[in-house]
Amino acid sequence: MHMLFRTLWHLLFVGPRGRRIGFEAVSRSRFRVWPTDLDVLGHVNNGKYLSIMDVGRFDLIQRNGVLDVFRRERWYPVVVSQTISYRKSLNPWQRFWIESRILGFDDRAVYMEQRFVRPDARRRPEVYARAVVRARILRRSGGTVPMSEVIERTGADPALLTVPADILEWAEAVRLPATRAEAPSVWE
Repeated sequence: MHMLFRTLWHLLFVGPRGRRIGFEAVSRSRFRVWPTDLDVLGHVNNGKYLSIMDVGRFDLIQRNGVLDVFRRERWYPVVVSQTISYRKSLNPWQRFWIESRILGFDDRAVYMEQRFVRPDARRRPEVYARAVVRARILRRSGGTVPMSEVIERTGADPALLTVPADILEWAEAVRLPATRAEAPSVWE
């Protein structure tokens, strides 16, 4: 429930007041570590990072205008794979921000990078965690929206956004079978 309030706060009050950004720009969403973000060890729970990343992605698509297109077209994004690496812990009451940016597209998905950042002792931005996210766009009426249609309707310029080769290799390595294909759970 805590994430619902945090998400609504950003969608209704923070995002609309933020400046508009382009597709290649970095969105910065500010947060504070709340007690509901913590695990029994007293730092942000590893799963909470993923939930907070959702809010950062909504800020990104709201500020670059894509959320308006999604609403009009009755589309919605879903995460199909993500990986995150943790460097330092976020502790109670600390302020931090999430930097989110679109890396680019392939024929089926959009790729984003997100970073959890805090200032270091010299007040320079320091990365605490970094994630790569692969998302598909679905229609509320059913089915997947081809990336060519997403690019056309949003006005994104794929020439400005290039997914690094190692990210594409990762996406292929972690890909699961299509939803209509068999996916038996067999341990080898």
